[in-house]
Amino acid sequence: MLDILITGGTGQVGLELARQDWGQDVTLHLPDRTELDISSTASVTSYFSQRTFAAVINPAAYTAVDKAEDDSAAAFLSNAQGPANLAEATRKAGIPLVHVSTDYVFAGDKTGPYDETDPVAPLGIYGASKLAGEIAVRAGNSRSVVMRTAWVLSAHRGNFLKTMLRVAAANPQLRVVDDQVGCPTAASDIAQALKTITLRMIADENAPAGIYHFVNAGEVSWCGLAREIFAMSKARGGPDADVLAITTAEYPTPARRPANSRLVTQKISADYGITPRPWENAVSEIITELTATVPQTAEV
Repeated sequence: MLDILITGGTGQVGLELARQDWGQDVTLHLPDRTELDISSTASVTSYFSQRTFAAVINPAAYTAVDKAEDDSAAAFLSNAQGPANLAEATRKAGIPLVHVSTDYVFAGDKTGPYDETDPVAPLGIYGASKLAGEIAVRAGNSRSVVMRTAWVLSAHRGNFLKTMLRVAAANPQLRVVDDQVGCPTAASDIAQALKTITLRMIADENAPAGIYHFVNAGEVSWCGLAREIFAMSKARGGPDADVLAITTAEYPTPARRPANSRLVTQKISADYGITPRPWENAVSEIITELTATVPQTAEV
């Protein structure tokens, strides 16, 4: 029997990890923060003393990008100290750590998609705290994988797709930024990739380690994504709205966002055999799930 610890079990990726078919020989442990506070060294030490784990997956994070600008201490506590504590605990236990990171470690000023060797230069506190977490994980446990992803979407929690559908229910026309480009990625696909990596690392102590990128295939702007969301939603009888393209300058936020969030995924395909599906397929699946389970009169 394999015991696998998953942090952040109530987030988009954590919820999808729990929905994966892990097989009868795997038991998932998804403690809430009252049971395990990864930012507390004492809490992590105590939790690991109670059970022997085969691996740890860490999608837990402080993800309030704008709020982080005024709350850097909390962001670094969750996104840097937490991963550092897990790296130390997993190193001592001799087990792999698979950690989720973000495209926000990049400045977003590269012409083409970012690969794993490109220089990092976060634009704000959130990205800086996630970069610090990456460094802590790689320094703390050589049997670790840092998997960067971007533009996470699902039928759960809060995300761009659900926000668009909710706002459209009351607004026939929306203004959406068109000069930020990225790769929309289903939390379910991220979970599948994390599962593949984790089981491989458990089975093979010499499995590839290091930094990897995973996003769904293809690219689009936020505006283009919104238009596709509404086209798919309308076809299923869901909310629809006209989308007007605006610039980032017309929609100022406390934190700067990367203009280019595109990530190259060849490395994860080569080392782990993971080939991302098109983002359109992923978005279609999420909208189908939402329209099948949520009445049109209810908030989605």
